[in-house]
Amino acid sequence: MKNQVQLITYVDRLGGQRDRGDLKRLRRLLAEPGSPLAGVFGSVHLLPFFHAIDGADAGFDPIDHTEVDPRLGDWADIKALTGQLDVMADVIVNHMSSGSPQFQDYSENGEASAYAGLFLTLDAVFPQGVNERDLLAVYRPRPGLPLTYATLRNGERRLLWTTFTPAQIDIAVHHPQGRAYLSGILRTFADNGIRMVRLDAVGYAIKKAGASCFMMPETFDFIGEFAAEAKALGIEVLVEIHSYYQRQIEIAGRVDWVYDFALPPLVLHAFSFGTATALKRWIGIRPTNALTVLDTHDGIGIIDIGADASDRAARPGLVPPEELDALVERIHAASGGESRLATGAAASNLDLYQVNCTFFDAMGRDETAYLLARALQFFLPGVPQVYYVGLLAGHNDLDLLARTQVGRDINRHFYSEHEIARECERPVVGRLIELIRLRNRHPAFGGTFSVGASSDTELQLRWEHGAHWSALRIDFASRDHALTCSDGAGGTQHFAFS
Repeated sequence: MKNQVQLITYVDRLGGQRDRGDLKRLRRLLAEPGSPLAGVFGSVHLLPFFHAIDGADAGFDPIDHTEVDPRLGDWADIKALTGQLDVMADVIVNHMSSGSPQFQDYSENGEASAYAGLFLTLDAVFPQGVNERDLLAVYRPRPGLPLTYATLRNGERRLLWTTFTPAQIDIAVHHPQGRAYLSGILRTFADNGIRMVRLDAVGYAIKKAGASCFMMPETFDFIGEFAAEAKALGIEVLVEIHSYYQRQIEIAGRVDWVYDFALPPLVLHAFSFGTATALKRWIGIRPTNALTVLDTHDGIGIIDIGADASDRAARPGLVPPEELDALVERIHAASGGESRLATGAAASNLDLYQVNCTFFDAMGRDETAYLLARALQFFLPGVPQVYYVGLLAGHNDLDLLARTQVGRDINRHFYSEHEIARECERPVVGRLIELIRLRNRHPAFGGTFSVGASSDTELQLRWEHGAHWSALRIDFASRDHALTCSDGAGGTQHFAFS
């Protein structure tokens, strides 16, 4: 993966027209001279662009994972984009849409369908029957059981395994049909120039009677097998897991890339409480084969710095529980209460471990603090990834939230080309773009990273590569700060945050 800042975006929400966009327009926006974003990013992660992009979960419930939604373009457009930027795409490993041809055939023909073994039922996981203890052992990040009662079109009744929503039917990844389905996705990606994939929801892909069905040894084995298949096609693999921080460290030791999901809440904690203690502890132990993020298409994770739900006393979090609770309330206060409308049980939100809010609003629209947070993100070892709303220092989209009543849509605004041009004129966005260019181009970031000694309120980070160096200092209590770097001519360059 290229050591440059990567954009994460929906195709239809950045530069769209009438709430739709296309791949040609996105390629012009990111690559053609004259665009305010031309040459800013080294790569782009395209969130689901498959048929269809407007299902039950914004494309994460594909009807056909190997077809580009025709409203966006086709595979030729994807291939054209990969000729100018490295592209990451999602492999939605755990499930497919109830509207898929495979499930429709199964619904029509039941056990006589060629796809009968592709979809998981309760009996497929518990062939000897199930008891209350076994069901309660299953981990699910949402309330209730991962099961949906369904009557198929042929009249048969089934309890389908549905980890996320009733429209997202879990698949049997080891069944011949499941293996063929996932392999076909990888081959299609490779044929069209995609060289990075994110395994979405892979932590839930393996089910085992009597176990948690989340990140088990068998899950690691599956990830290893799938990653090897991808590697043979020239594709790198990123694993997406929200989990207790120690587990994340363990996962990172066994895969190519992971997300640093602990970073966003820890950055907010540092600014909110005026302390660098928890953040410095994490920097000392965090995996470096990570994509660093402050925001994504989902909410701000809380589980990632909290105690392990399986044993809170023996496995505490990175911050005390009372501070974690206070942090959530401070985010709500900083956003003027807007995040509360989209979090927890509000707005049909089922991800109870996340706070839904743009990161800029979570920081109270403090432009200097926001840019310092981005600088911190860019200084940590790994590959930085910037979400399209965060790139434009976006505000909470209450209108979209009101229309859809989907909590995460508060941070999934549809930007027109006119809006993008206007937002890029804002000083905070211009400074962020300059910061991205600095991170991409300065030679120091290809060298050695170190953390300097400092007080509990201060953080000092430094990169060195030969005669090149770059240093960041932030005092979270006083907000005193500095970003300096070598200028290539024996002098020092100062980055202004305001």
